[in-house]
Amino acid sequence: MNNNIVLIDTYNLLRKQGMKAEEAILRTGAQRLRPVMLTTITTILGLMPMVLSTNIDLFNHRLEIGGPTAQWWNQLSTSIAGGLAFATLLTLVLTPCLLVIAGRRQDRKMAQ
Repeated sequence: MNNNIVLIDTYNLLRKQGMKAEEAILRTGAQRLRPVMLTTITTILGLMPMVLSTNIDLFNHRLEIGGPTAQWWNQLSTSIAGGLAFATLLTLVLTPCLLVIAGRRQDRKMAQ
């Protein structure tokens, strides 16, 4: 959610500087691609032990697969990781498309 808000804010800032919609969204995408991908990838990789149902027992020095604690958090972590991956696709593909459509309409109204 935060990535999408920052993407839209960057787009709006570039539009206020006088750029056309297409140029503004291309620059916004280029500026925001790396931070969006880094936060998404690190969060998903951080959730992978829970998604894969692994449990690290630090007291007995064992690695369990499918332990009781891991089963408890498996569904939650799977939904978070899947939802984050889907939201990233929406942020990087759907939002720029919708911003360009809205920007073109705004440019047409300003021209008339």
